Amino acid sequence: MSSKVNRAVKFKELLAEPVRNGIYKQKEFHGRGCKIINMGELFSFPRLHDVPMKRVELTEKEQSKSLVQKGDLLFARRSLVAEGAGRCSIVSEVNEPTTFESSIIRARPNPELVSSDYLYYFFSSRLGRELMATILRQMAVSGITGSDLMELEIECPELEQQKSIAALLSSMDDRITLLRETNATLEAIAQALFKSWFVDFDPVRAKAEGRQPEGIAAPTAALFPDSFEESELGLVPKGWRVGSLGDIASIKGGKQLEKEFFKDRGVNPIFGGAGVMGHTDLKNAEGFVITVGRVGAYCGQFFWHIGEAWVNNNASHIQPILSPDAVWTYQWLRATNIDHIKKGAAQPFVSNGDLAELKLALPVGELAERFVEVIAPVYEQMASLQVQAQTLTQLRDTLLPRLISGQLRLPEAEQCVEEALV
Repeated sequence: MSSKVNRAVKFKELLAEPVRNGIYKQKEFHGRGCKIINMGELFSFPRLHDVPMKRVELTEKEQSKSLVQKGDLLFARRSLVAEGAGRCSIVSEVNEPTTFESSIIRARPNPELVSSDYLYYFFSSRLGRELMATILRQMAVSGITGSDLMELEIECPELEQQKSIAALLSSMDDRITLLRETNATLEAIAQALFKSWFVDFDPVRAKAEGRQPEGIAAPTAALFPDSFEESELGLVPKGWRVGSLGDIASIKGGKQLEKEFFKDRGVNPIFGGAGVMGHTDLKNAEGFVITVGRVGAYCGQFFWHIGEAWVNNNASHIQPILSPDAVWTYQWLRATNIDHIKKGAAQPFVSNGDLAELKLALPVGELAERFVEVIAPVYEQMASLQVQAQTLTQLRDTLLPRLISGQLRLPEAEQCVEEALV
C-alpha cells in the first residue's frame, strides 16, 4: 500500500447523520431508565462495552435521537485538561438502550463508506490527535464543537484496506486487554490478602478465638497479636499505632510536561488525572511509583508503576519515606475509601493536604515486610505483564500513523507484531 491510495475526506462526508451532543436531564430524572455514558466511561473504556453505568429516564422522542448503537464514535466535547478534549471512544457493544451525557459528542459513521474501527484508530493516532488540536478551543475548560469536528479532513484508504488495518490493531488491543485483565486478577489476589491481614484483621480474630490463622505459616502468624485495643479508629490489633498517611509518605503534586516532550513511543509513562496520558523520555519519579488522580473523572484513583515515570500536574506522587514500604502503602490506599475528602461538584478534586491527614493503623515489627515478601512473586509477574502490555501499546501507537498515512505496508506491520509476541 502506498500513500497515494489515501484520500482526504471531510469527516461529515463519512457520517450517516450529523453529529449530536449528548442529553442533559435534571436530577429528578436520574437513577432509573436507560444507561447513560458519562465522561468516566468514555475515558476508562476506549472500546466501550457493556459495563455498569448510571441511569436516566428519557422520553420516546429523546430516545429516538440520543441512543447509541454499535460502531458509534464518542468524543469528549470538553475537558478540564487539554489532552482530554476530543478524546475518542468507540461503542463496541450495546445490550440495552444506552444514551450519553451532554459533555460528549456522538458521531455515527456510514458503514458503506468507512470502517468505524478505522476511524477510532485514526483519531487515536498521532495524526488524529494533531488534527484534533487544530479545533481545540481554550476557555474555562478545553473543548471542541461538533461543527468543527465535522469539517476535519480524514485520511482514508479504500474501505477493505481500512478494515484490514483496524483488524490488525484490534488484535493488538485484544492482547493488551488480556494482559491488563490478568494483571487485574493478580492485583485482586494481592488486595484480598492485604484486606484480610490489615483491614479485617482475620489472623488477629482467629488468635483471639484460640484458633490458628488459616493459610498462614506459623512464623508469620506469630507476628500478629492475639487481641484488640480501642483507638481513634475503633478496635485495632493490640500494639499497633494510629498514624496518618503523611507520617509514612511524602505527597507531592506533579509537574506539567511541555507538549514537545510527549512522545508516541517514549520510555516512561506520563501519569495524569486520567491515569497514563502518554509517554516521554523524561522522569520525575522512579522505583515503585504510586500516583493518584487529583481532578476529574479519575479523581482519587490510585495507579502504580515499577520503573521510571513522569507525574504531571493533574496527579500527585505518593512516595513512602518510612516502613511500611511502597507495596504496603499502595495496597492500603487501594483498600481505603477516600470519597469523603473529595471536593467540588462538576469537577471533583482531592488535595495533597487532605490525603496526608488520612488516618491508618500501622502494624508493628516485621509484619508489613513479611506481607511484601509473600506478595513479591505476584508483583514480579504483574510487572512483567505490565512491560509486555506497554511494549505492545508502544508498538501499536508506532504502527498507527504509519499504517494510516500509507508509509507502512500491512504485511510489514503484521511481521512487527509477530516478532513482538515471540
